[in-house]
Amino acid sequence: MHMLLNKRVLAVLVVVIVIVSIVALRSSEAPQSTPSNPRGAVRSGELRIPVRGVVVVPRPFENKIHATGNVLAAEEVELRSEASGKVTGISFKEGTHVGKGDLLVKINDAELKAQLRKTASRKKLLEEKEARQRTLREGNLISQEQYDEVKNDLNGIVSEEELLAAQILKTEIRAPFDGVVGLRYVSEGSYITPATPVARMQDIRSIKIEFSIPEKYAGVVQKGTKIRFGVEGTSRQHEGTVYAVEPKIDPGTRTLRLRALARNEKESVLPGSFAKIEIHLKRMEDAVLIPTHAVIPDVDGQKVFVAKNGVAMLTKVDTGLRMEEQIHIVNGLQANDTLITTGLLQLRSGMPVNVTVDR
Repeated sequence: MHMLLNKRVLAVLVVVIVIVSIVALRSSEAPQSTPSNPRGAVRSGELRIPVRGVVVVPRPFENKIHATGNVLAAEEVELRSEASGKVTGISFKEGTHVGKGDLLVKINDAELKAQLRKTASRKKLLEEKEARQRTLREGNLISQEQYDEVKNDLNGIVSEEELLAAQILKTEIRAPFDGVVGLRYVSEGSYITPATPVARMQDIRSIKIEFSIPEKYAGVVQKGTKIRFGVEGTSRQHEGTVYAVEPKIDPGTRTLRLRALARNEKESVLPGSFAKIEIHLKRMEDAVLIPTHAVIPDVDGQKVFVAKNGVAMLTKVDTGLRMEEQIHIVNGLQANDTLITTGLLQLRSGMPVNVTVDR
C-alpha cells in the first residue's frame, strides 16, 4: 500500500515537471513585443503628422519700405499784427497769390505820422544848429562841451525819428514770402491786437512730407534718399527727396521721423493731406521670401519649421522686411529647404512628418 502511494506521487511530480518545462520553453521561444501605439505605428512606431510646405526658391526682390505721413507746406505762417489799432485797408483777396513784401493789411497810423513830422522839423533845426556849432568849434570859438551838447541833442532826435518809423512799419502787415493767402478773419474798420489772427499764408509750390520709419531702417534711409508718395483722391504718384532726419529715435514708438521735399508746381497737393509713402531700397536678385504665417515668434527670436529627412526641425531665422503676406528672411534658410507652413501648433522639433509640397 505504501509503495503504491509513492508511485502515484512520483507520477504526479513527473507530470508537473513536464508541464512546467513546456510552459517555460514556449515562453522563451515567444517573440518580444511592445505595447501597441493607439495612434497606429509606422516604421518608427510613431504617426507621421501630415503637413503642407513649400520649397524655398530665392527670387528677385525690390526691397521697399511702406509708411504713412502728412503733407506740410514748404512755408506756413499765421498773419498777425505787431501793433494794436483800427484796420484802415485790406489789400489782398482770399485764396490769391501774393509776392514777398506785398502790403496786405494797413492799421491806422495817423498819430504816429504826425509825431514823425514833428520830429522831422525838430531834427532839421538841430542839424542846422549842429552845423553852426561845428564851425564855431573848428574856430575854437566855443568849448568842446558846448558842441557836444548840441551833437547829443541831434543824436537823440535822430533816434526818436527812427523809433517812430519802426512803429509805423508795425502798422503794416506784409507778405513774408511768395505764397497764397487763405481766408481772412478781419474786416476793414475792425480793431485788432497782436492776438488777433488775420489770415494764414502758405507757400505750396514746394511741399514737405513728414513720416516715420521703424528704427531698424535708421541706417538705411538718410538725406538724399528718394521716395514716392500718393495722396487720397488721386492715383498720381509724386516723387520727393529726404532732406532732414530727426537725430533721435522716438522711445515711445521706436521709430525715426524724417521729412522729404517735393515740387508742387501745379499746387495740386494740399497741406494736411494724408500721404502713403514708398521708399525703394536696394534690389536683391536672390532674396528668400516665405509666407508670414510660417514664422513662429519665440523668446529667442523668430523661428520656422523645416522638414529634413522626414522630420520637422525647428530653425532660427533672421527676418528683414515684413509685408502683408510675405516676410524677407535674411539668414537661416537655404535654397531648396522645405519649409513647413501648416500644423505649426502641434509640431515639435524632431517629430516625423509627411509633407505635401505646394507648387
